[in-house]
Amino acid sequence: MNRPIRGVAVTAMVMFFALMANLSYLYVGQQGYLNERPENRRVADARFGQDRGPIMVGNTPVAQSEAVKDRYKFQRTYSSGKLYAPVTGFYSYLYRTSALESSYSAQLAGVDDSQFLNRLVNTLSGSSQRGGTVETTLDAKAQKAAWDALDGRKGAVVAIDYKTGAIKALVTYPSYDPNDLATHDLAASTKAWDKLNADSSRPLANRATKEIYAPGSTFKLVTAAAALDSGMDADTILDASSYKLPGSTKVISQNCGGTKITLTQALETSCNPAFARLGAELGDDAIREQAEKFGFGTAFLSDIGSSASVFPDDLDAAQTAMSAIGEYETQASPLQMAMVSAAIANDGVVMDPYIVDQVLDNDLKVVSQTRPQQQSVALSSGNSSELKKMMVQVVENGTGYRAQIPGVTVGGKTGTARTSSERNPYAWFTAWADDPSVAVCAFVEDADIPATEIAGGAVAAPIAKAVIEALR
Repeated sequence: MNRPIRGVAVTAMVMFFALMANLSYLYVGQQGYLNERPENRRVADARFGQDRGPIMVGNTPVAQSEAVKDRYKFQRTYSSGKLYAPVTGFYSYLYRTSALESSYSAQLAGVDDSQFLNRLVNTLSGSSQRGGTVETTLDAKAQKAAWDALDGRKGAVVAIDYKTGAIKALVTYPSYDPNDLATHDLAASTKAWDKLNADSSRPLANRATKEIYAPGSTFKLVTAAAALDSGMDADTILDASSYKLPGSTKVISQNCGGTKITLTQALETSCNPAFARLGAELGDDAIREQAEKFGFGTAFLSDIGSSASVFPDDLDAAQTAMSAIGEYETQASPLQMAMVSAAIANDGVVMDPYIVDQVLDNDLKVVSQTRPQQQSVALSSGNSSELKKMMVQVVENGTGYRAQIPGVTVGGKTGTARTSSERNPYAWFTAWADDPSVAVCAFVEDADIPATEIAGGAVAAPIAKAVIEALR
């Protein structure tokens, strides 16, 4: 009799320990997976009902949680939602999170490891858990100036403090209102989501960092930097006569003020035949190496998401020539082209761009602080000084004259990129200023005017000017 009882007892004990082991495994090893399951409504409800901390621009919360009288208890709201949407992202019951709401979700919810002691104190004292605060580097005046200057045209604007890498403005248009996705009316949220995704203008797309485009003549700054690195200087004479691409019937022609001009004059007039010929002479490896020093091939701003800019591989001479003037398969984001100007202005040093200054716990104690970091050295201080002077000539005497600001030294480069006969050209302008120490890239994907009237100097330069003036 004792033997069967012992057998049953051992079996029960084994099953009990197996059950405990399985529960422990599920709790420890599978907790994240189970919490992320969309059908886990209890966890989703608890998460959505958290008192999340604010996302700040200066002293103003642009995203915050407000107490409401429904089952979720707190409603996430976004002041000036469309203006800051590419930075804040959204916090939605059905569609989860994006941008800073995603990358700093644990800190905003107060459950990050860095906030452990604060949570412990709240638990012991019986206080409700409140989230931390994320303070951005954005400047409200610059952000509004960029939005207003785009004036409803499809495109993007990025402004960077070139000494630190801090993002001062980041705007994309068209945009969306995160409030429409954060609403507790889930039927309305679904309708808004479907409408946004069906919109051919792609309002959910972050054109400032996640999209890449043909940069046109703004890329000539990279080619000019490669030329200086090869031993040329601002007074090196270039051949600006019509240039037939090697192995091709295509001829690049332009009146550049003469057939023998200096490198400075070539940049000032944005001379296509001179720079195409120069690109073929330098070779694709030299230009690619220079582009990578500026950041091409690297994705930045991981907390809001970005795409790496591209200088193509395995080019023949004709393709190299076209790529050197920002065409063929050369692709760049507005963020990247702002970084090119920023590096030139910063004595050749590329600073790692960042958009979060610091994170505070719910007692407003700093739990993390971003420190400026050097990403790379794109060119020597001597060559950067030469290229800065050349860019100043572009603004004072060349195609970028609409960016002139009395009392401020501004250097810039215009770009107009036609990628298809079926769509309007892209308009670009990238620039730096000495006061304030800022680099700006303005990009207009569709100026909504006749193609013959679209030029980077006419369309994009005034946008960059407005942002620089807002930061003074």
